[in-house]
Amino acid sequence: MATILFDSIVFGPVKSRRLGVSLGVNLLPPDGKLCTFNCIYCECGLNQERRTRSKLPTRQEVREALEKKLQTMQAGHMPPDVITFAGNGEPTLHPDFPDIIEDTIKLRNRWFPKAKIAVLSNSTMLHKKEVVEALKKVDDNILKLDSVLDSRIQQVDVPNQPDFTFERLLEQLCRFEGKLIIQTMFLKGEYKGISVQNTTPEELTGWIEALKKIRPQQVMIYTIDRETPVKGLKKLTREELEEIAELARKEGFTVQVSG
Repeated sequence: MATILFDSIVFGPVKSRRLGVSLGVNLLPPDGKLCTFNCIYCECGLNQERRTRSKLPTRQEVREALEKKLQTMQAGHMPPDVITFAGNGEPTLHPDFPDIIEDTIKLRNRWFPKAKIAVLSNSTMLHKKEVVEALKKVDDNILKLDSVLDSRIQQVDVPNQPDFTFERLLEQLCRFEGKLIIQTMFLKGEYKGISVQNTTPEELTGWIEALKKIRPQQVMIYTIDRETPVKGLKKLTREELEEIAELARKEGFTVQVSG
């Protein structure tokens, strides 16, 4: 099983199919995965197979590593399009996440004021006010919504929190008053003999209705791009993704498709 782990705080820049030239920031340990989801499609692997034994990087370590990289990129005339918080799990788990965002805004303004700051989050820490307030400060607040069915969320995303439900998530996403980007992974195939296709009419209709309530500034839809930790999963075709995108576009949403 080929999976990807990031062994440093700052990685890249890499060419992101969704964000452009992206300088990555990993707030999780370098030797494993730490996440509140255990997505069956995650490129970092399953939680139980990627347990970490090292500590989280400190706020100071993150700030120093990021500034050093930004200095190098400026000297080499390599401006990033975006500084992206992603890495080996859920970035908002870091206890100093709000302060790290403040540090990053200051560093961005000093070295590359035209660059955006993005956070790729699975939306599980939105019950924390300080996390929500920090996410509101970034340019691209990208939050996951893979299904409107609790059964599908449990099957595909596998949240650690037993009380994580779609209705609760929808309420939290609506609190951003549109200052967010919704990101949805569409996939098909089977897992443990059960279909994992989240493009059923029921789910797509519910997904559109959820978007109407959330009112995101943009919607990102994508499919499997790399090997997954479980077998039997398949990517959607570009044509299938475009059909889904058109449903949202007809309702007035800006949709980015990554096939």
